[in-house]
Parts: sequence; C-alpha cells; structure tokens
Amino acid sequence: MDIALVTGASGLIGSAAVRFFAEQGLKVVGIDNDLRRYFFGEEASTVWNLNRLQSEVTNYIHENEDIRDCAALERIFKTYNKDIKLIIHAAAQPSHDWAATEPLTDFAVNANGTLNLLEMTRQHCPEAVFIFTSTNNVYGDAINHYPLVELETRWELEQDHPYYARGIDETMSIDRCVHTIFGASKVAADIMVQEYGLYFGLKTGVFRGGCLTGPDHSGTQLHGFLAYLMKCAITGRHYTVFGYQAKQVRDNIHSQDLVTMFWNFYQKPRCGEVYNAGGSRYSHCSMIEAIQRCGEIVGRPMNWSYSEQNRLGDHIWWVSDVQKFKNHYPEWDFEYSLDDILIQIYEGLSRREDCAMV
Repeated sequence: MDIALVTGASGLIGSAAVRFFAEQGLKVVGIDNDLRRYFFGEEASTVWNLNRLQSEVTNYIHENEDIRDCAALERIFKTYNKDIKLIIHAAAQPSHDWAATEPLTDFAVNANGTLNLLEMTRQHCPEAVFIFTSTNNVYGDAINHYPLVELETRWELEQDHPYYARGIDETMSIDRCVHTIFGASKVAADIMVQEYGLYFGLKTGVFRGGCLTGPDHSGTQLHGFLAYLMKCAITGRHYTVFGYQAKQVRDNIHSQDLVTMFWNFYQKPRCGEVYNAGGSRYSHCSMIEAIQRCGEIVGRPMNWSYSEQNRLGDHIWWVSDVQKFKNHYPEWDFEYSLDDILIQIYEGLSRREDCAMV
C-alpha cells in the first residue's frame, strides 16, 4: 500500500495532511513527539489532536519520535522503504521569540531535522515526493524597507508598486536583512530541500507559508496568530499587539487550502521547486482588522493593548503572491476566505475545554 509519511502529524498542517491523504487512499505514518508542548507550554500541546487522529483515521500509524534522532528515522524509513511515496515535512520550531532563547535547539529541529529526513528519503525511497513547509520569514524583514503607506486600519504598499496587486513573489531576495534566528534556521532547511532536488534529482517542493491557520491550531502567544487571537477573544484573556501602530498586515491561508496545494504538487511533482503559499489578496488582514472581526464574531470587544516596541524582524506588511503555483497547477484555488477561517476557528475553539466561554 502506498504510504504518506507526515512529520508534525499532530499539528495544524500535519493533521490536515493526515486526514486528506488518508481520504485519498494512502496509508499514513505520522511522526510527532509533541515538542510543541516543550516550546510553548501545556496549552500548546497537540495530544488532543493526536487522540482525534488515532480514533478517527483508520489507516493511520503514529510514531512518537523526534526528527533529530537519525536512528529512529532510519528504523521508520527501513520499515516502509520504497512503499513511501510521499513525505510531508511539517514539523518545526515555529517561533521567532522562542528561537532566540535556544538557538541550538531551534537549528537542530528546523535545519538538522530537515536534512535528516532528506537523507533518509535519498537512501530509502528516492522516487518519493518530498514536500517541505517553509515560511515567508526566509525573506527576512526586507519588505519593511519598501514604500509603505499608513492607512486608517493598516499599512499598505504604494499602489504603483509591482507587489501591490498580487503580493510578494518568489523573486524577492532573501539576503541582506534581518531574518531572526528562526528565519535563519528555516532558510538553511529551505535551501537544503531545494538542493536535494536540484543536485540529487529528488522530487522536492518548498512551500513558503504566510500565516498558516485553521480550527485545529493549538495557538499560543508565541505562535499561531489567528488561533491565539480568537482564543483570547473567547476567554477574555488579554492580548498585546507589538509595534507598527497595530496595523501590520498578514495573509492567512487555511490548512486545508495548503494541503490541497500539496496534493496538486504530489500529482505532478517537480525537482527543487519553490512556491509562496499564503492567503494572498484573497485572505489577509491587519492586526486591528482581525481584532475587530474576532470581537464581532464572539459578540464583545476584545481585551487588548498596544506596545510601541515591535518584535525584531517582524513584517510590517506581508501578502503572498501565489500566481506561480496557480500557473503550474491551474486547477487549484482558494476555498476558505478570511471570514470562513475565523468562524471555523471560533467554532473549533468553543468546543474545546480550554476555551470554555466566560
């Protein structure tokens, strides 16, 4: 039976991939040891999501292993060998702020862990498709130096700028800017995935995500923008916005829309290809706009405040141009708008015990 191997299987993107590819008839082997709990604390644990997967997805096998452990990975890859047709690598240390507290751990997970998986793929299943969940932070904060205009509720690019209509494309330089420690470790992984495609001929695809989101996100203060924002809106917990007049802009892509991008790439893979993968102009908002909409959905204003000190390396404005992917895979398109995403997050969180209405 054809096998999809998914790292970070209990997380937002990993669990969406598990469900989707199981529905397509693949046997799914997930690798996840709940490092998110170590990074961000108990409320970030993904055990609740793992329990759902194990009870609801019949052709799912879970491996409680760490991608830094080469011996554990080799055991898994040797077990399934050339039956592995797809690797979706979604495991990561995903936070700028946390990375600065433990740079060695951050790099070991993001860069070394990715290299471990690539080498296991090359040795045991070189014909498999390898999909890597990268990040727009590989571009660093270069966009902050572009001609931005402050509007009432957001920052915007000047309308005559080439990036204004569709967003930032893959030709933007990743050099000479602040990436943060997290961004740098993801750059290393991103480039290595490309190199295994271009140098060794593996079928590798890099997807540089904007804000990846959806109802199965274990959002915390340090990671999971919309999920944590909605959690604060539901519980009344205080939320702090850092810098840029609370008008910084993010594009947001639903986990399911990203996974269907993966599906299209799996059907017709390329070697060492790179795609920006965010909500584009279809699904984006500023912090103030998101706060206002969360309050409307919950039915009361959010409890929030503003801090003048921005986070180092943070984007003032980010909208991803996904046209390159659409050109390569014209059957793909967005299914979930920003409002769809926020309502689904609200409904999902409202059913969870840690977000009981107050």
